Amino acid sequence: MKISYKWLKDYVDFNLSPEEVSRILTDTGLEVEGLEEVESVKGGLKGVVIGKVLTCQPHENSDHLSVTTVDLGDGEPVQIVCGAPNVAEGQTVPVATVGATLYSGDEEFQIKKSKIRGEASSGMICAEDELGLGSDHDGIMVLEDGVKPGTPASEYFNVESDYVFEIGLTPNRIDGASHIGTARDLAAFLNMNAATSYKKPSVDDFKIDRSDNPIKLTIEDKDGCFRYTASTIEGIEVKESPEWLKNRLKAIGQKPINNVVDITNYVLHEVGQPLHAFDMDQIEGNHVIVKTLPNGTKFTTLDEEERELTDRDLMICNEKEGMCIAGVFGGNKSGVTEKTTRVFLESAWFNPVRVRKTARYHGLNTDASFRFERGTDPNITVYALKRAMLLIKELAGGEITSDILDDYSSPAAPFEIKFSLKRFYTLAGKEIDKELVIKILKSLEIEVEDKGDVLDLKVPPYRVDVQREADVTEEILRIYGFNNIEISDTVHSSLSYQPKPDEEALRNRISDMLTGTGFNEAMSNSITKAEYFEKFESFKAEESVMLMNQLSNDLNAMRQTLLFSGMEAVEYNANRQNADLKLYEFGKVYFYNKGDYENSLKAYKERWQLAITITGNKNTENWNESVNASSFYELKAHADNVLKRMGVSIDEIQQEYLTNDICREGLIYKYKNKEIARLMIVSKQVKSHFDLKNDVYFAQLEWEYLVKLYGKTTTQINEVSKFPAVRRDMALLLDKKVTFDELKQAALKAEKKLIKNVGLFDVYEGENIEEGKKSYAMSFIIQDEEKTLKDKQIDKIMNKLKGTFEHQFGAQLR
Repeated sequence: MKISYKWLKDYVDFNLSPEEVSRILTDTGLEVEGLEEVESVKGGLKGVVIGKVLTCQPHENSDHLSVTTVDLGDGEPVQIVCGAPNVAEGQTVPVATVGATLYSGDEEFQIKKSKIRGEASSGMICAEDELGLGSDHDGIMVLEDGVKPGTPASEYFNVESDYVFEIGLTPNRIDGASHIGTARDLAAFLNMNAATSYKKPSVDDFKIDRSDNPIKLTIEDKDGCFRYTASTIEGIEVKESPEWLKNRLKAIGQKPINNVVDITNYVLHEVGQPLHAFDMDQIEGNHVIVKTLPNGTKFTTLDEEERELTDRDLMICNEKEGMCIAGVFGGNKSGVTEKTTRVFLESAWFNPVRVRKTARYHGLNTDASFRFERGTDPNITVYALKRAMLLIKELAGGEITSDILDDYSSPAAPFEIKFSLKRFYTLAGKEIDKELVIKILKSLEIEVEDKGDVLDLKVPPYRVDVQREADVTEEILRIYGFNNIEISDTVHSSLSYQPKPDEEALRNRISDMLTGTGFNEAMSNSITKAEYFEKFESFKAEESVMLMNQLSNDLNAMRQTLLFSGMEAVEYNANRQNADLKLYEFGKVYFYNKGDYENSLKAYKERWQLAITITGNKNTENWNESVNASSFYELKAHADNVLKRMGVSIDEIQQEYLTNDICREGLIYKYKNKEIARLMIVSKQVKSHFDLKNDVYFAQLEWEYLVKLYGKTTTQINEVSKFPAVRRDMALLLDKKVTFDELKQAALKAEKKLIKNVGLFDVYEGENIEEGKKSYAMSFIIQDEEKTLKDKQIDKIMNKLKGTFEHQFGAQLR
């Protein structure tokens, strides 16, 4: 954003150098990234003077050149060879002297002494375009007589010099996107030491000449247009703007067009309110309607490009067709031209989200859309309209022929904040005088009601970034100066005696472990397709956190799971002949559950998960080993290893069978009745969605819960037992529905102290086994840490286990 030094001085009275102003603006939060001296004419016409042509003779060696002598007011006349057809003796002309640099568009060239067809030439008599004063190149500029030779051309042409600040405006500071907004901050800073305020140009002279009210206004789309203000002016003359206005616009990089359009641009950069001028003669039916048009409607914009509208693009229409894409870009039919005599002037407040979506969709980034999509001041529309109308009357003539049309059905209320001075002093690290705090707040147009230790504040609606105590603290400190907060010699801190796990170190530890077993880490976008959660019933579409300003139709929701990120990675690699994958990813998942918290941050939840994805073959083919496909048991082994590393006892995990539309078969792991992981073979429906043939194995682990468990884990180091362990095997015939995990948990519960491990080494179904049954062959490691077990004790334990299995599961010993 460009801000003019001279323009700022119209609103704030100060005697500071551009460099000093630059430092103040940066310190108060409007970072000046560059400071440049500019002239209303590029180069400032340095080295160009006014000369008098004393003689003019045809060139002996050319039929189109003339040899002239020119008085430059510094003694001896100089000889200049000129190719212009209109050069003549006695003329007063602009002359670029030797050493001067001229600019033509993006090109520059320096004037040097030279010989042209044998004649010496010491300078150049200039045309309008060669000086950057216009586009005419039919001949040299001929000035009025009476100007003293040697007069600097910059003085004659009133070339203005100015300084321009290039401000890197952050998205939250749209209030500073104008000269008056910048002046407000500057005045607030200066006001701390001497009474200073910024002054807006008065609009008290605004009056309606005739209440003809020629235009009717209707707003059909209230969601897209919160406020619409307009008026009409007739009998104007569209022409070139005066020099002062053109110079102001050129200083900040704006191209002057005509007086009416230039005024709308001027007011935009003055107060930050975009305006749009319509030729009233192009408003069919004398009716302006704010609405949307059907999807696919063709509309040609000012740049002569035909665009296809969506049914969410807000349009300013007449009774026949669209005239302007609201808040973004005008149409090629309704704009102001040299023939315009009647103008309908718009000053509105459009929905920021709608403007942003429309601008992004059509690839249009205009000064108007830049401001509307960040939130303009709804209460400045009338002021900006009056300011522009007065300037149009002054520079283009005419009469205001309608009352101010103002549709503002839901006025924006100020943000009310209770501001605790005690908390402010704690946050600031310094007790700033209360009167100075109030002074700063009022300088920023924040209403203050002093209630002792608490200030009741009303923040204007255009400060959308100031809604909390912390925001107000930042406002005060940026004006007061962060550099004015002294760093204390002592630092007060409190030490926590409860050790907390280093989450980053834990992530790195698990990452190292998985990487060491052949995994690659994946990092995916947390923004994904809402379509996933609408298609698969395992997810609740209403719990998706939707983006208001979606990047695209494929990136419109925050993910509820890392599953689809993993599937996208598998699909991407499979399409590139890389079908064998082992991936892990740490990432957040997001949910919205309004419950009793509608429109509250409490309705939004996010948490960390660890995802493991495996597909393809477990190993590559080699002379010593055949290819083995990955399996669910490989996934389970890796997940169990992670849990063990995080201090979770695998023996204490409860397992539940899982199957749904995303999971063909799988397990839910619970620890102390809380879910810690899901392991699955991805369903055929999900694989089909990603056009995958190979099985995909996926696990999601609740990382945040695991970190908490790790923090509560106590590491114990036990001596290796001196007493031998004994293995006993048992074969059982039982119902197919009984899982090994159920048997294992029952065994460990029955003999908690002496059974060290339970294993499964054979599962059999088929011949000699009745239908609906299966055979498990299990191993038990039994050991006493204090003595050698005798056969009698071991037999007692095995009989106890047999009884447990028979009683709980109806098992039979084989």
